[in-house]
Amino acid sequence: MRSAPTILHLDMDAFFASVEQASKPSLRGKAVVVGGLGPRGVVATASYEARIFGVHSAMPMAQARRRAPNAAYLVPRFALYRSISEQVMGLLRALSPLVEPLSLDEAFVDLEAGGTAWDERSARLAGAKLRADIRAVTGLTGSVGLAASKMLAKIASEQAKPDGLVLIEPGTERALLGPMSVRTLPGVGPATGDHLRRAGIHTVAELAEAGEDELVRLLGKAHGHALFAMALARDERPVVAEREAKSVSVEDTYDVDIHDRTRVGTEVRRLADRCVHRLRAAGLSGRTIVLKVRRYDFSTLTRSETLRGPTDDPAVVREAAARLLDSVDTTGGVRLLGVGVSGLADYTQEDLFAQAGGHVDDLPHEEAEAAPAPEPETPAERRWSAGQDVRHTVHGHGWVQGSGLGRVTVRFETPASQPGRVKTFRVDDPALEPAEPLPLVSAGPGEGEGAGAGGGPAGRADQAGLSFSASLPKSRSGSGGGAARSRP
Repeated sequence: MRSAPTILHLDMDAFFASVEQASKPSLRGKAVVVGGLGPRGVVATASYEARIFGVHSAMPMAQARRRAPNAAYLVPRFALYRSISEQVMGLLRALSPLVEPLSLDEAFVDLEAGGTAWDERSARLAGAKLRADIRAVTGLTGSVGLAASKMLAKIASEQAKPDGLVLIEPGTERALLGPMSVRTLPGVGPATGDHLRRAGIHTVAELAEAGEDELVRLLGKAHGHALFAMALARDERPVVAEREAKSVSVEDTYDVDIHDRTRVGTEVRRLADRCVHRLRAAGLSGRTIVLKVRRYDFSTLTRSETLRGPTDDPAVVREAAARLLDSVDTTGGVRLLGVGVSGLADYTQEDLFAQAGGHVDDLPHEEAEAAPAPEPETPAERRWSAGQDVRHTVHGHGWVQGSGLGRVTVRFETPASQPGRVKTFRVDDPALEPAEPLPLVSAGPGEGEGAGAGGGPAGRADQAGLSFSASLPKSRSGSGGGAARSRP
Protein backbone atom coordinates (compact mmCIF):
# COMPACT_ATOMS: atom_id res chain seq x y z
CA MET A 1 0.00 0.00 0.00
CA ARG A 2 1.28 3.47 -0.86
CA SER A 3 2.64 5.92 1.70
CA ALA A 4 0.58 8.97 0.66
CA PRO A 5 -3.21 9.53 0.44
CA THR A 6 -3.17 9.87 -3.34
CA ILE A 7 -6.19 7.71 -4.22
CA LEU A 8 -9.34 9.80 -4.52
CA HIS A 9 -12.92 8.54 -4.42
CA LEU A 10 -15.65 10.87 -5.64
CA ASP A 11 -19.32 10.23 -4.91
CA MET A 12 -21.84 12.79 -6.14
CA ASP A 13 -24.42 13.66 -3.48
CA ALA A 14 -27.88 12.10 -4.12
CA PHE A 15 -27.05 12.48 -7.79
CA PHE A 16 -30.35 11.93 -9.62
CA ALA A 17 -32.37 13.82 -7.00
CA SER A 18 -29.82 16.65 -6.87
CA VAL A 19 -30.01 17.05 -10.64
CA GLU A 20 -33.79 17.33 -10.40
CA GLN A 21 -33.57 19.90 -7.61
CA ALA A 22 -30.99 21.94 -9.54
CA SER A 23 -33.16 21.97 -12.66
CA LYS A 24 -36.42 22.68 -10.81
CA PRO A 25 -36.14 25.69 -8.45
CA SER A 26 -39.46 24.90 -6.73
CA LEU A 27 -38.00 21.57 -5.47
CA ARG A 28 -34.84 22.92 -3.86
CA GLY A 29 -34.73 22.09 -0.18
CA LYS A 30 -37.71 19.75 -0.52
CA ALA A 31 -38.09 15.96 -0.49
CA VAL A 32 -37.55 14.51 -3.99
CA VAL A 33 -37.72 10.83 -4.94
CA VAL A 34 -36.61 9.57 -8.36
CA GLY A 35 -37.52 6.13 -9.68
CA GLY A 36 -40.20 3.99 -11.29
CA LEU A 37 -43.61 5.45 -10.51
CA GLY A 38 -45.70 2.35 -11.26
CA PRO A 39 -47.03 -0.08 -8.62
CA ARG A 40 -43.82 -2.13 -8.87
CA GLY A 41 -41.41 0.77 -9.19
CA VAL A 42 -38.41 1.16 -6.90
CA VAL A 43 -36.54 4.20 -5.65
CA ALA A 44 -33.42 5.04 -7.67
CA THR A 45 -32.34 8.00 -5.54
CA ALA A 46 -33.87 10.05 -2.72
CA SER A 47 -32.80 13.55 -1.79
CA TYR A 48 -31.42 14.12 1.70
CA GLU A 49 -34.70 15.81 2.62
CA ALA A 50 -36.55 12.59 1.70
CA ARG A 51 -34.06 10.40 3.56
CA ILE A 52 -35.15 12.05 6.80
CA PHE A 53 -38.42 10.13 6.40
CA GLY A 54 -36.59 6.82 5.90
CA VAL A 55 -36.75 6.75 2.10
CA HIS A 56 -33.70 5.16 0.49
CA SER A 57 -32.48 3.63 -2.78
CA ALA A 58 -33.94 0.25 -3.84
CA MET A 59 -36.99 0.74 -1.58
CA PRO A 60 -40.34 -0.14 -3.22
CA MET A 61 -41.93 3.08 -4.42
CA ALA A 62 -45.21 2.23 -2.69
CA GLN A 63 -43.39 2.08 0.66
CA ALA A 64 -41.62 5.37 -0.08
CA ARG A 65 -44.97 7.05 -0.75
CA ARG A 66 -46.27 5.86 2.62
CA ARG A 67 -43.22 7.25 4.42
CA ALA A 68 -43.04 10.54 2.53
CA PRO A 69 -46.49 11.22 1.03
CA ASN A 70 -45.73 14.88 0.34
CA ALA A 71 -42.47 14.32 -1.55
CA ALA A 72 -42.13 15.02 -5.27
CA TYR A 73 -42.02 11.72 -7.18
CA LEU A 74 -40.33 11.94 -10.58
CA VAL A 75 -39.33 9.58 -13.39
CA PRO A 76 -35.58 9.40 -14.12
CA ARG A 77 -34.12 11.46 -16.98
CA PHE A 78 -31.16 9.24 -17.81
CA ALA A 79 -29.99 11.19 -20.86
CA LEU A 80 -29.52 14.30 -18.69
CA TYR A 81 -27.81 12.33 -15.92
CA ARG A 82 -25.38 10.84 -18.45
CA SER A 83 -24.50 14.23 -19.92
CA ILE A 84 -23.72 15.64 -16.46
CA SER A 85 -21.76 12.51 -15.59
CA GLU A 86 -19.62 13.04 -18.70
CA GLN A 87 -18.83 16.56 -17.50
CA VAL A 88 -17.78 15.25 -14.08
CA MET A 89 -15.70 12.40 -15.54
CA GLY A 90 -13.97 14.93 -17.79
CA LEU A 91 -12.87 16.86 -14.71
CA LEU A 92 -11.55 13.65 -13.16
CA ARG A 93 -9.57 12.77 -16.29
CA ALA A 94 -7.97 16.21 -16.13
CA LEU A 95 -6.49 15.08 -12.81
CA SER A 96 -5.15 11.71 -13.94
CA PRO A 97 -5.23 9.20 -16.81
CA LEU A 98 -6.20 6.53 -14.26
CA VAL A 99 -9.91 7.09 -13.60
CA GLU A 100 -12.07 4.07 -12.69
CA PRO A 101 -15.79 4.89 -13.00
CA LEU A 102 -18.05 2.73 -10.83
CA SER A 103 -21.33 4.29 -11.96
CA LEU A 104 -22.63 7.57 -13.40
CA ASP A 105 -21.92 9.38 -10.13
CA GLU A 106 -18.96 7.57 -8.58
CA ALA A 107 -15.30 6.95 -9.49
CA PHE A 108 -11.79 6.32 -8.20
CA VAL A 109 -8.85 8.46 -9.34
CA ASP A 110 -5.12 7.75 -8.96
CA LEU A 111 -3.80 11.26 -8.36
CA GLU A 112 -0.19 10.09 -8.19
CA ALA A 113 -0.37 8.60 -11.70
CA GLY A 114 -1.33 12.02 -13.05
CA GLY A 115 1.37 13.89 -11.13
CA THR A 116 -1.43 15.79 -9.44
CA ALA A 117 -0.63 14.78 -5.84
CA TRP A 118 2.26 13.17 -4.03
CA ASP A 119 1.58 13.91 -0.34
CA GLU A 120 -1.18 14.93 2.04
CA ARG A 121 -1.06 18.64 1.22
CA SER A 122 -1.17 18.26 -2.57
CA ALA A 123 -3.88 15.59 -2.33
CA ARG A 124 -6.05 17.83 -0.17
CA LEU A 125 -5.60 20.72 -2.62
CA ALA A 126 -6.53 18.48 -5.54
CA GLY A 127 -9.66 17.24 -3.75
CA ALA A 128 -10.76 20.75 -2.79
CA LYS A 129 -10.20 22.05 -6.31
CA LEU A 130 -12.13 19.15 -7.81
CA ARG A 131 -15.14 19.88 -5.62
CA ALA A 132 -15.05 23.56 -6.57
CA ASP A 133 -14.76 22.73 -10.28
CA ILE A 134 -17.69 20.30 -10.11
CA ARG A 135 -19.84 22.96 -8.46
CA ALA A 136 -18.83 25.56 -11.05
CA VAL A 137 -19.41 23.31 -14.06
CA THR A 138 -22.57 21.46 -12.95
CA GLY A 139 -24.02 23.41 -10.03
CA LEU A 140 -23.95 20.16 -8.01
CA THR A 141 -21.98 18.93 -5.02
CA GLY A 142 -19.84 15.85 -4.59
CA SER A 143 -18.13 14.26 -1.59
CA VAL A 144 -14.43 13.35 -1.79
CA GLY A 145 -12.45 10.74 0.11
CA LEU A 146 -8.63 10.63 0.00
CA ALA A 147 -6.55 7.74 1.28
CA ALA A 148 -3.72 5.36 0.44
CA SER A 149 -6.06 2.63 -0.86
CA LYS A 150 -9.36 2.30 -2.71
CA MET A 151 -11.16 0.75 0.25
CA LEU A 152 -10.18 3.56 2.60
CA ALA A 153 -10.86 6.30 0.02
CA LYS A 154 -14.42 5.02 -0.37
CA ILE A 155 -14.91 4.85 3.39
CA ALA A 156 -13.60 8.42 3.62
CA SER A 157 -16.06 9.71 1.01
CA GLU A 158 -18.93 8.10 2.94
CA GLN A 159 -17.78 9.96 6.05
CA ALA A 160 -17.59 13.18 4.03
CA LYS A 161 -21.24 13.10 2.92
CA PRO A 162 -22.89 15.31 2.08
CA ASP A 163 -20.72 17.92 0.36
CA GLY A 164 -17.48 17.36 2.26
CA LEU A 165 -13.90 16.13 2.03
CA VAL A 166 -12.23 13.59 4.33
CA LEU A 167 -8.56 12.63 4.13
CA ILE A 168 -7.21 9.56 5.93
CA GLU A 169 -3.50 9.95 6.59
CA PRO A 170 -1.44 6.76 6.18
CA GLY A 171 -0.63 5.29 9.57
CA THR A 172 -3.98 6.17 11.12
CA GLU A 173 -6.09 3.56 9.27
CA ARG A 174 -6.23 0.84 11.93
CA ALA A 175 -7.31 3.26 14.63
CA LEU A 176 -9.98 4.71 12.34
CA LEU A 177 -11.37 1.36 11.19
CA GLY A 178 -11.31 -0.41 14.56
CA PRO A 179 -14.59 0.84 16.08
CA MET A 180 -16.49 0.72 12.77
CA SER A 181 -19.10 -1.94 12.05
CA VAL A 182 -17.97 -4.92 9.98
CA ARG A 183 -20.62 -3.85 7.46
CA THR A 184 -18.33 -0.92 6.60
CA LEU A 185 -15.96 -3.26 4.74
CA PRO A 186 -16.53 -4.15 1.08
CA GLY A 187 -17.99 -7.61 0.64
CA VAL A 188 -19.76 -7.69 4.01
CA GLY A 189 -23.44 -7.68 3.16
CA PRO A 190 -26.44 -8.53 5.33
CA ALA A 191 -25.86 -12.31 5.21
CA THR A 192 -22.12 -12.15 6.03
CA GLY A 193 -22.79 -9.48 8.65
CA ASP A 194 -25.37 -11.68 10.39
CA HIS A 195 -23.02 -14.67 10.25
CA LEU A 196 -20.24 -12.65 11.90
CA ARG A 197 -22.63 -11.20 14.48
CA ARG A 198 -23.72 -14.68 15.53
CA ALA A 199 -20.03 -15.46 16.02
CA GLY A 200 -19.71 -12.43 18.32
CA ILE A 201 -17.91 -10.24 15.78
CA HIS A 202 -19.43 -6.77 15.41
CA THR A 203 -16.57 -4.33 14.73
CA VAL A 204 -13.56 -4.25 12.42
CA ALA A 205 -11.27 -4.46 15.47
CA GLU A 206 -13.04 -7.66 16.59
CA LEU A 207 -12.65 -8.99 13.04
CA ALA A 208 -8.89 -8.45 13.20
CA GLU A 209 -8.68 -9.98 16.69
CA ALA A 210 -10.52 -13.11 15.53
CA GLY A 211 -7.54 -13.98 13.36
CA GLU A 212 -7.23 -15.22 9.81
CA ASP A 213 -7.71 -18.91 10.63
CA GLU A 214 -11.01 -18.26 12.42
CA LEU A 215 -12.32 -16.10 9.56
CA VAL A 216 -11.40 -18.79 7.04
CA ARG A 217 -13.28 -21.34 9.17
CA LEU A 218 -16.34 -19.08 9.36
CA LEU A 219 -16.43 -17.71 5.82
CA GLY A 220 -14.31 -19.93 3.62
CA LYS A 221 -10.77 -19.51 2.35
CA ALA A 222 -11.14 -16.73 -0.21
CA HIS A 223 -13.58 -14.58 1.75
CA GLY A 224 -11.82 -15.15 5.07
CA HIS A 225 -8.38 -14.17 3.73
CA ALA A 226 -9.80 -11.06 2.02
CA LEU A 227 -11.71 -9.82 5.06
CA PHE A 228 -8.77 -10.33 7.39
CA ALA A 229 -6.56 -8.24 5.08
CA MET A 230 -9.17 -5.47 4.94
CA ALA A 231 -9.56 -5.52 8.73
CA LEU A 232 -5.82 -4.76 8.89
CA ALA A 233 -6.39 -1.89 6.39
CA ARG A 234 -4.55 -3.76 3.64
CA ASP A 235 -5.84 -3.14 0.13
CA GLU A 236 -3.47 -3.40 -2.83
CA ARG A 237 -6.08 -3.06 -5.60
CA PRO A 238 -4.93 -0.59 -8.28
CA VAL A 239 -7.13 2.01 -9.94
CA VAL A 240 -8.03 0.49 -13.31
CA ALA A 241 -8.88 2.96 -16.07
CA GLU A 242 -10.72 0.47 -18.31
CA ARG A 243 -12.95 -2.19 -16.80
CA GLU A 244 -13.77 -4.97 -19.23
CA ALA A 245 -17.50 -5.52 -19.61
CA LYS A 246 -18.62 -9.11 -19.19
CA SER A 247 -22.10 -8.65 -20.64
CA VAL A 248 -24.55 -6.12 -22.02
CA SER A 249 -28.21 -6.42 -21.08
CA VAL A 250 -31.52 -4.57 -20.79
CA GLU A 251 -34.68 -5.45 -18.91
CA ASP A 252 -38.11 -4.00 -18.17
CA THR A 253 -40.50 -4.53 -15.25
CA TYR A 254 -44.19 -4.18 -16.11
CA ASP A 255 -46.80 -2.49 -13.94
CA VAL A 256 -49.35 -5.12 -14.95
CA ASP A 257 -48.47 -8.75 -15.67
CA ILE A 258 -48.37 -9.56 -19.39
CA HIS A 259 -50.50 -12.59 -20.23
CA ASP A 260 -50.76 -12.28 -23.99
CA ARG A 261 -48.08 -14.43 -25.64
CA THR A 262 -47.93 -12.19 -28.71
CA ARG A 263 -47.29 -9.16 -26.52
CA VAL A 264 -44.52 -11.06 -24.68
CA GLY A 265 -42.86 -11.85 -28.01
CA THR A 266 -43.10 -8.21 -29.08
CA GLU A 267 -41.47 -7.09 -25.84
CA VAL A 268 -38.62 -9.59 -26.25
CA ARG A 269 -37.92 -8.33 -29.78
CA ARG A 270 -37.93 -4.73 -28.55
CA LEU A 271 -35.51 -5.58 -25.73
CA ALA A 272 -33.25 -7.42 -28.16
CA ASP A 273 -33.04 -4.30 -30.34
CA ARG A 274 -32.21 -2.11 -27.35
CA CYS A 275 -29.54 -4.58 -26.24
CA VAL A 276 -27.90 -4.57 -29.69
CA HIS A 277 -28.03 -0.78 -29.74
CA ARG A 278 -25.94 -0.76 -26.56
CA LEU A 279 -23.59 -3.38 -27.97
CA ARG A 280 -22.92 -1.29 -31.05
CA ALA A 281 -22.53 1.90 -29.03
CA ALA A 282 -19.76 0.16 -27.07
CA GLY A 283 -18.16 -1.24 -30.22
CA LEU A 284 -18.80 -4.81 -29.06
CA SER A 285 -20.41 -8.03 -30.21
CA GLY A 286 -21.21 -11.25 -28.35
CA ARG A 287 -21.66 -14.99 -28.75
CA THR A 288 -24.15 -15.88 -26.02
CA ILE A 289 -27.74 -14.60 -26.02
CA VAL A 290 -29.50 -14.65 -22.64
CA LEU A 291 -33.23 -14.36 -21.95
CA LYS A 292 -34.52 -13.54 -18.46
CA VAL A 293 -38.18 -14.05 -17.51
CA ARG A 294 -39.71 -13.29 -14.12
CA ARG A 295 -43.16 -14.79 -13.88
CA TYR A 296 -46.28 -13.79 -11.95
CA ASP A 297 -45.20 -15.84 -8.91
CA PHE A 298 -41.77 -14.11 -8.78
CA SER A 299 -39.99 -17.23 -10.07
CA THR A 300 -37.17 -16.18 -12.39
CA LEU A 301 -36.04 -18.28 -15.35
CA THR A 302 -32.89 -17.72 -17.40
CA ARG A 303 -32.27 -19.32 -20.79
CA SER A 304 -29.19 -18.92 -22.99
CA GLU A 305 -27.96 -19.91 -26.44
CA THR A 306 -24.36 -19.71 -27.68
CA LEU A 307 -23.83 -18.89 -31.36
CA ARG A 308 -20.97 -20.02 -33.61
CA GLY A 309 -19.27 -16.64 -33.29
CA PRO A 310 -19.83 -13.11 -31.99
CA THR A 311 -22.51 -10.94 -33.56
CA ASP A 312 -24.04 -7.48 -33.28
CA ASP A 313 -26.78 -8.21 -35.82
CA PRO A 314 -30.20 -7.29 -34.39
CA ALA A 315 -31.96 -9.93 -36.50
CA VAL A 316 -29.72 -12.68 -35.13
CA VAL A 317 -30.22 -11.56 -31.52
CA ARG A 318 -33.98 -11.22 -32.02
CA GLU A 319 -34.27 -14.71 -33.50
CA ALA A 320 -32.13 -16.27 -30.77
CA ALA A 321 -34.18 -14.54 -28.04
CA ALA A 322 -37.40 -15.73 -29.71
CA ARG A 323 -36.12 -19.32 -29.75
CA LEU A 324 -35.27 -19.06 -26.07
CA LEU A 325 -38.74 -17.69 -25.32
CA ASP A 326 -40.29 -20.77 -26.97
CA SER A 327 -38.91 -22.89 -24.11
CA VAL A 328 -40.53 -20.76 -21.37
CA ASP A 329 -44.11 -21.14 -20.14
CA THR A 330 -45.63 -17.67 -19.70
CA THR A 331 -49.30 -18.62 -19.38
CA GLY A 332 -49.56 -17.41 -15.78
CA GLY A 333 -48.28 -13.94 -16.65
CA VAL A 334 -44.93 -12.17 -16.91
CA ARG A 335 -43.81 -9.29 -14.69
CA LEU A 336 -40.23 -8.81 -16.00
CA LEU A 337 -38.37 -9.54 -19.24
CA GLY A 338 -34.71 -9.08 -20.06
CA VAL A 339 -32.37 -9.77 -22.98
CA GLY A 340 -28.59 -9.83 -22.66
CA VAL A 341 -25.49 -10.71 -24.64
CA SER A 342 -22.32 -12.14 -23.09
CA GLY A 343 -19.12 -13.67 -24.42
CA LEU A 344 -18.18 -10.22 -25.67
CA ALA A 345 -15.68 -9.42 -28.42
CA ASP A 346 -14.72 -6.39 -30.47
CA TYR A 347 -15.37 -8.06 -33.84
CA THR A 348 -18.23 -9.90 -35.55
CA GLN A 349 -18.51 -13.21 -37.36
CA GLU A 350 -19.75 -12.33 -40.83
CA ASP A 351 -21.21 -15.76 -41.58
CA LEU A 352 -23.63 -15.33 -38.71
CA PHE A 353 -25.72 -13.07 -40.94
CA ALA A 354 -26.82 -16.25 -42.70
CA GLN A 355 -28.68 -17.19 -39.53
CA ALA A 356 -31.03 -14.30 -40.22
CA GLY A 357 -31.84 -15.68 -43.67
CA GLY A 358 -29.46 -13.36 -45.45
CA HIS A 359 -31.39 -10.28 -44.36
CA VAL A 360 -30.03 -7.68 -41.96
CA ASP A 361 -32.61 -5.30 -40.51
CA ASP A 362 -31.81 -1.74 -39.67
CA LEU A 363 -31.67 -1.23 -35.92
CA PRO A 364 -34.40 1.01 -34.57
CA HIS A 365 -33.48 4.00 -32.44
CA GLU A 366 -33.00 3.12 -28.77
CA GLU A 367 -35.99 3.94 -26.63
CA ALA A 368 -35.64 6.03 -23.51
CA GLU A 369 -34.54 3.83 -20.61
CA ALA A 370 -37.09 5.25 -18.23
CA ALA A 371 -40.03 4.94 -20.63
CA PRO A 372 -42.79 2.52 -19.65
CA ALA A 373 -43.48 -0.47 -21.84
CA PRO A 374 -45.98 0.31 -24.63
CA GLU A 375 -49.48 -1.00 -24.09
CA PRO A 376 -51.27 -2.80 -26.92
CA GLU A 377 -53.72 -0.59 -28.76
CA THR A 378 -52.41 2.54 -27.00
CA PRO A 379 -55.06 5.29 -27.09
CA ALA A 380 -54.39 8.42 -29.10
CA GLU A 381 -54.27 10.52 -25.91
CA ARG A 382 -50.75 11.73 -25.18
CA ARG A 383 -49.11 10.55 -21.96
CA TRP A 384 -47.09 12.87 -19.73
CA SER A 385 -44.74 11.64 -16.98
CA ALA A 386 -44.01 13.47 -13.73
CA GLY A 387 -40.75 15.38 -14.09
CA GLN A 388 -40.78 15.38 -17.90
CA ASP A 389 -39.47 18.50 -19.68
CA VAL A 390 -42.00 20.36 -21.78
CA ARG A 391 -42.29 23.63 -23.69
CA HIS A 392 -45.40 25.73 -24.24
CA THR A 393 -45.59 28.16 -27.14
CA VAL A 394 -46.74 30.94 -24.80
CA HIS A 395 -45.35 30.11 -21.35
CA GLY A 396 -41.97 28.67 -22.33
CA HIS A 397 -40.05 25.85 -20.65
CA GLY A 398 -41.46 23.83 -17.77
CA TRP A 399 -41.89 20.38 -16.33
CA VAL A 400 -44.82 18.06 -15.70
CA GLN A 401 -46.02 17.98 -12.09
CA GLY A 402 -48.70 15.40 -12.79
CA SER A 403 -51.39 14.24 -15.18
CA GLY A 404 -54.70 12.39 -15.19
CA LEU A 405 -58.36 12.64 -16.20
CA GLY A 406 -57.36 14.19 -19.51
CA ARG A 407 -55.38 17.02 -17.88
CA VAL A 408 -51.70 17.73 -17.37
CA THR A 409 -50.30 20.16 -14.78
CA VAL A 410 -47.09 21.99 -15.64
CA ARG A 411 -44.83 24.22 -13.56
CA PHE A 412 -43.03 26.77 -15.75
CA GLU A 413 -39.50 27.39 -14.49
CA THR A 414 -35.89 26.85 -15.51
CA PRO A 415 -32.64 26.17 -13.63
CA ALA A 416 -31.88 29.91 -13.76
CA SER A 417 -35.30 31.20 -12.66
CA GLN A 418 -37.23 31.67 -9.46
CA PRO A 419 -39.87 29.01 -8.61
CA GLY A 420 -42.40 29.29 -11.42
CA ARG A 421 -46.12 29.38 -11.98
CA VAL A 422 -48.33 26.30 -12.30
CA LYS A 423 -50.87 25.90 -15.11
CA THR A 424 -53.13 23.05 -16.21
CA PHE A 425 -53.87 22.06 -19.82
CA ARG A 426 -55.65 19.38 -21.77
CA VAL A 427 -53.30 16.46 -22.43
CA ASP A 428 -53.75 17.02 -26.17
CA ASP A 429 -53.15 20.78 -26.08
CA PRO A 430 -51.28 21.48 -29.36
CA ALA A 431 -49.30 24.30 -27.74
CA LEU A 432 -47.61 21.88 -25.31
CA GLU A 433 -44.76 19.68 -26.56
CA PRO A 434 -42.02 17.51 -25.01
CA ALA A 435 -38.70 19.37 -24.70
CA GLU A 436 -35.02 18.70 -24.09
CA PRO A 437 -33.60 19.42 -20.61
CA LEU A 438 -31.91 22.78 -20.10
CA PRO A 439 -28.31 23.05 -18.81
CA LEU A 440 -28.10 23.26 -15.02
CA VAL A 441 -25.54 26.06 -15.19
CA SER A 442 -26.28 28.93 -17.52
CA ALA A 443 -23.62 29.58 -20.16
CA GLY A 444 -24.77 33.16 -20.56
CA PRO A 445 -27.77 35.49 -20.76
CA GLY A 446 -30.97 34.46 -22.44
CA GLU A 447 -31.79 31.36 -20.39
CA GLY A 448 -35.09 31.06 -18.62
CA GLU A 449 -37.37 32.23 -21.41
CA GLY A 450 -40.95 32.26 -20.31
CA ALA A 451 -40.17 31.38 -16.71
CA GLY A 452 -39.65 34.76 -15.16
CA ALA A 453 -36.54 36.42 -13.84
CA GLY A 454 -34.64 35.57 -10.74
CA GLY A 455 -31.68 33.80 -9.20
CA GLY A 456 -30.22 30.49 -10.29
CA PRO A 457 -29.57 27.21 -8.53
CA ALA A 458 -27.87 27.10 -5.21
CA GLY A 459 -24.13 27.06 -5.66
CA ARG A 460 -24.23 28.42 -9.23
CA ALA A 461 -20.90 30.03 -10.09
CA ASP A 462 -19.73 32.61 -12.59
CA GLN A 463 -17.61 30.56 -14.99
CA ALA A 464 -15.81 33.47 -16.64
CA GLY A 465 -12.09 32.82 -16.77
CA LEU A 466 -12.29 29.51 -14.91
CA SER A 467 -9.60 26.94 -15.63
CA PHE A 468 -10.27 23.29 -14.84
CA SER A 469 -6.74 21.96 -15.18
CA ALA A 470 -5.27 20.39 -12.06
CA SER A 471 -2.49 22.92 -11.56
CA LEU A 472 -1.13 22.67 -8.03
CA PRO A 473 1.84 24.11 -6.20
CA LYS A 474 4.99 22.06 -6.74
CA SER A 475 5.99 22.27 -3.11
CA ARG A 476 6.34 18.81 -1.60
CA SER A 477 6.09 19.90 2.01
CA GLY A 478 3.40 17.93 3.84
CA SER A 479 1.51 18.54 7.02
CA GLY A 480 0.59 16.17 9.80
CA GLY A 481 -2.70 15.06 11.24
CA GLY A 482 -4.96 12.05 10.92
CA ALA A 483 -8.43 11.87 9.38
CA ALA A 484 -9.45 15.42 8.57
CA ARG A 485 -12.66 16.97 7.27
CA SER A 486 -12.98 20.08 5.17
CA ARG A 487 -16.29 21.75 4.39
CA PRO A 488 -16.82 24.77 2.21
